[in-house]
Amino acid sequence: MDTKIFVFPALLALKSLLLFTLCNAVVHGATTSICNQTPYPELCNSFMVTTTTSNENQFTGLRESAISATLDRAKQTYDAISAMDVGSFEARAKSAWADCLELYEDSVHQINRSLNSDNSKNENDIQTWLSAALTDHQTCKNGFLDFNLNSYLNSFPFAETNISKFLSNSLAIHKATAATSLSNVKNIKGRRLLNDNEFPEWLTAADRRLLQAAPEADLVVAQDGSGDYTTISEAVASSAQKSGSGRFVIYVKSGVYKENVEITMKNLMLVGDGMDATVVTGSKNSQDGITTFKTATFATTGDGFIAMDMTFENTAGPQKHQAVALRSGADFSVFYRCSFKGYQDTLYVFSLRQFYRNCDIYGTIDFIFGNAVAVMQSCNIYVRKPMSNQFNTVTAQHRSDPNENTGIIIQNSVVTPASDLEPEQGSFKTYLGRPWGEYSRTVVMKSSLDGFISPQGWFPWDGDFALSTLYYGEYMNTGSGASTSGRVKWPGYHVITSAAEAGKFSVGNFLNGNSWIPATGVPFSSGL
Repeated sequence: MDTKIFVFPALLALKSLLLFTLCNAVVHGATTSICNQTPYPELCNSFMVTTTTSNENQFTGLRESAISATLDRAKQTYDAISAMDVGSFEARAKSAWADCLELYEDSVHQINRSLNSDNSKNENDIQTWLSAALTDHQTCKNGFLDFNLNSYLNSFPFAETNISKFLSNSLAIHKATAATSLSNVKNIKGRRLLNDNEFPEWLTAADRRLLQAAPEADLVVAQDGSGDYTTISEAVASSAQKSGSGRFVIYVKSGVYKENVEITMKNLMLVGDGMDATVVTGSKNSQDGITTFKTATFATTGDGFIAMDMTFENTAGPQKHQAVALRSGADFSVFYRCSFKGYQDTLYVFSLRQFYRNCDIYGTIDFIFGNAVAVMQSCNIYVRKPMSNQFNTVTAQHRSDPNENTGIIIQNSVVTPASDLEPEQGSFKTYLGRPWGEYSRTVVMKSSLDGFISPQGWFPWDGDFALSTLYYGEYMNTGSGASTSGRVKWPGYHVITSAAEAGKFSVGNFLNGNSWIPATGVPFSSGL
């Protein structure tokens, strides 16, 4: 009996030691495997090895560890920027610094909900939110770059916190872990593409009815005093106090509303009396010492935002350079039968998931730009007359990391000269886009391209920057400007011939992310 008393604990201890060693080996092996798939594996291993051994699901644990560490770095970055002494900053630098505070507050929010994503509908939510956080970081820096104030960035804490590297690693780790998730298989089986008269699947049945008929308004805006308020901003401020958990509708009667509007509340809908009848207008521009981010006449960051039958414009003119009509950083935002009018940088598809249907978009240089997951479907894109010695570029997509699920997709649309450019279209070159980001991604498919589109189609940003890393695609376009025979020969340019490849960029697929959707041979004609 004495022998058994001593032998059994010894065997138990040995088994525990072997199990502990095996578990550590498995977890460390998984960590090494995952970290090797990141752009910064040494950084990955430095914080992952000691923080994941207790997680029941090792791959989920690795992802949580990565995002948690990234959240800590984002908070550190925000705190450090908040504490900066900007007394010696010139006015434009102070403006850019203020943007950084706002952007990093949003970055912390996006990373935090990526970490607490138990209630997310699919794995793509996390990829979208992390992509938005990286966009926030890049936009903070762009505020200084726009003004050629690069030297100010030397005092920012980016190098100390390695925030961009942590975000890139988190994107890569999530993509790797999501690829093995069973939820992906379920999502793939349950998905279908949109028909021409349908709306994105995130819209509820009630929201679809709102878009198909004149909704009953909770508040009315009218300049003649016949409504509840005479300005949109007043109505928005009031709605934030009155709204519950459901959709809140503001009807904006016809008129020209000269105001700059910012929307932060969720599930807000604005309904006008039609394009060019209900107009929100402003003229802020970069020449006034304002960052591109803050020039927007209308800006929304409230998830679930919908706008219908309205025009958003910036009247600063081409001589004022960057002047945004609308900026959207609202997840699941929808713009239906809306018009966007400006010159350079008209429509800022800033971040997160956005759908534009039956819209008119006017501009000159980079006039659809940003880093959202954005699809323009059945839209009219009008290219305006730029200043002398300028050229036109329809898009400037800003994807900076290969694992971001972002891009600009133009589908079943028309690209044509506006009335001011039409008689002089031979005097100005017009291109479909140029790469603002290293992994810029833009696809134009099944659209009509007029003959004023330059034969090479696309224009470089700066030398050979991004030409081998971007993804530019064209699929089954028509019109006298649609021939691809003279297009650029960049490694990243693609003449798409496969319906399956083009299907990745349809509304049904792309707005739910294409990073985890398998490249099947199933045709997606109903979505194309």
